[in-house]
Amino acid sequence: MKNVGLILFGSFLVGVAYNFFLIPHEILSSGLSGVAIMFGLITPLNTGVVNLLLNLPLLVIGLMKLGKRFISYTILSVLAISFSLYAIPIIKVSTEPILSAVFGGVMTGAGIGLIFRASGSSGGFDILAMLLTKKKDFPIGSILTAMNAVVVLASGFIFSWDAALNTMITIYATGKVIDMIHTNHVKLTVMIITSKGEEVKEKLLSNLYRGITVMNGEGAYTGEGRAVLVTVITRYQLTDVKKMIHEVDPQAFVNVTQTVEVVGSFHRAS
Repeated sequence: MKNVGLILFGSFLVGVAYNFFLIPHEILSSGLSGVAIMFGLITPLNTGVVNLLLNLPLLVIGLMKLGKRFISYTILSVLAISFSLYAIPIIKVSTEPILSAVFGGVMTGAGIGLIFRASGSSGGFDILAMLLTKKKDFPIGSILTAMNAVVVLASGFIFSWDAALNTMITIYATGKVIDMIHTNHVKLTVMIITSKGEEVKEKLLSNLYRGITVMNGEGAYTGEGRAVLVTVITRYQLTDVKKMIHEVDPQAFVNVTQTVEVVGSFHRAS
């Protein structure tokens, strides 16, 4: 229930950010939601309806290809965001576009960060990223950046280049806040030092579609043996992985670092 509450609250924050700060100034957000805002502005359709329609094909594919828990929470998030965009009135809180871009980006990042912490996503490009990394190691960071660049360019050509620059501010602010609350990095290296190496390994292997490297270590002060487990995960799995480790060994030392590049497959061999 806690995760459901976080997702609903985070989705509400995203809806408020869009309808109070971004849409009144023709500022787009990152990802598929930015495309939904654009179509909501240039067509008679409500942004919430467009957001749901654009996400629907990806949600159907994700339901078949991705984990049930992740996609269930993502479906809840998409529905909640779409409903918020439909139900919340569009009000121009500030007459200053730059301030609206910053505050809208911060609020959007807070909402999406909470959704990530609840093991879900806001849909759109995040589902696409999960689908692409399911079988092969695509450069997802570059792909997402390119997709967002298309959103920015579309904003410039359709509305104005001032709107495009404000959209860039919003995307930057959103990413920074997500980074503070959860993580904005697509791939992460997790190093686990634990006295229950076999139990942690079995827990992760039974729930995680990732390879794990196990090494033997020794505490410098105590001289006691420790297992050192190393794996590479995506940001969407971080909350679940930390929870699984804590369930087996609450005293485990866990170091999570940004992974710039992975050479070779980091999926578990089938």
